[in-house]
Amino acid sequence: MWWQDAVVYQVYPRSFQDSDGDGVGDLRGIAQRLDHIASLGVDALWISPVYPSPMADFGYDIADFTDVDPVYGTLADLDALIAAAHARGLRLLMDLVPCHTSIEHPWFRAHPERYVWADGERPPNNWVASFGGPAWTRDPRTGRWYLHSFYPEQPDLDWRNPDTVRAMQGVIRFWLDRGVDGYRVDAIDRLLKDPQLRDDPPATEPYLLPLDEEHGSLRHDHSRNAPDIGSALAAIRAAAGDAFLAGEVYLPTRELRPYLEHLDVAFDFEFLHAPWDAERLRASIAAALEVRDTAWVLSNHDFGRAATHFGPERAPAVALLLLTLPGPAFIYQGDEIGMEEGPGGDPPLDRFGRDVTRHPMQWEPEPLGGFTTGRPWLPLVDPQRRSVAAQEDDPRSLLYLYRAAIALRRQLGDGLRFEDATPGVLAYRRGEDHVVALNTADEPRPAPPAGELLLSTAGASGGPAPRELAPAEGFVARARV
Repeated sequence: MWWQDAVVYQVYPRSFQDSDGDGVGDLRGIAQRLDHIASLGVDALWISPVYPSPMADFGYDIADFTDVDPVYGTLADLDALIAAAHARGLRLLMDLVPCHTSIEHPWFRAHPERYVWADGERPPNNWVASFGGPAWTRDPRTGRWYLHSFYPEQPDLDWRNPDTVRAMQGVIRFWLDRGVDGYRVDAIDRLLKDPQLRDDPPATEPYLLPLDEEHGSLRHDHSRNAPDIGSALAAIRAAAGDAFLAGEVYLPTRELRPYLEHLDVAFDFEFLHAPWDAERLRASIAAALEVRDTAWVLSNHDFGRAATHFGPERAPAVALLLLTLPGPAFIYQGDEIGMEEGPGGDPPLDRFGRDVTRHPMQWEPEPLGGFTTGRPWLPLVDPQRRSVAAQEDDPRSLLYLYRAAIALRRQLGDGLRFEDATPGVLAYRRGEDHVVALNTADEPRPAPPAGELLLSTAGASGGPAPRELAPAEGFVARARV
């Protein structure tokens, strides 16, 4: 399968490239920058939602599953982007959002049976939305309560209703028929809930992944991840056929197995949230390898940028880690030049504070970064400090390292075996011929024995691998014979 060791590049369309000067990125802008994506050596790009939306959740509140929002362009523009990507050997993935719609979707009034409702004077249970607050809102027209796992503007679909399933299967087929190669599937663990709508019990211990404080006060036994989730996943797979499906399953690694019976891969969020610590990273990698078919990701539009999470000085080592693990890896736009989180909107645009992860891509070292000729929807962070153009021809740049690591990745052997290393050093062998070593400590550490140096965060290559690693230094080398 093409995806088994693929690198996928995430495009957040609002912030990638504006082609018409309105300050918002669009489909034609993505097409204009495809050569950059292809030059990285990646296998596919995933574009976050471009469907018509009131933008209560910046595109994840969808008002029409089978069209394009005019702010991004037209269906013809999307068709042209798919064709242009394919011409460059790139597959194109879209975002599938099966859990909910916008409250402005015509289905909400024309087909209320496709949603989760409850009657009564009070909400039927104590469920809490992911962003905090009750997960139930009373509809002023009918007086009934509707469920929303996220914002009140995002009512949840009822996947226990066969009509809902058929409608969403039609959506899946619509885009595949237009040439899309697969989907990143949003919030998939919310697809089925307890049919009896029972209360969630109080949490008795911290969740293994970060949660909103109010959301984390409960153990979500009934409001997500239902025991029969496989029936809904099977319906998605039936419609998708052999198209690639990557699931956003916000669950601990050990709970991913039922999803992977139907999805090709699931993101490993324990890895994404792990600290820069050799033992913690090793444990999260080992857990993922035991489950199998997990996808590696360290940045995205929801959970922040790796350069901020780990520190900008560690960005090269983080890239080396991400791109030398077996299985598919996802890169968030801008990570290849070390973009950090910014100040967000003033006033904030996203109610949950995610503006900071969504600032526009920095192409040129000038105030608007080559992103737009107008007023950008979010300000640029630091284009005069870091940009694609400034790093393009610099063999010591992070961009150069990303390209080199992706190219070298194709030569690494199968599987992963951890190597003995001094505390603070994460070391593993790929196949029989390659060793990867990364120093997560704040002081120099002895490097594991290795042969010829192939790639280093220090900018060197060729000659023998170093015997000592500086803080945040890493390398790929041939194994000693």
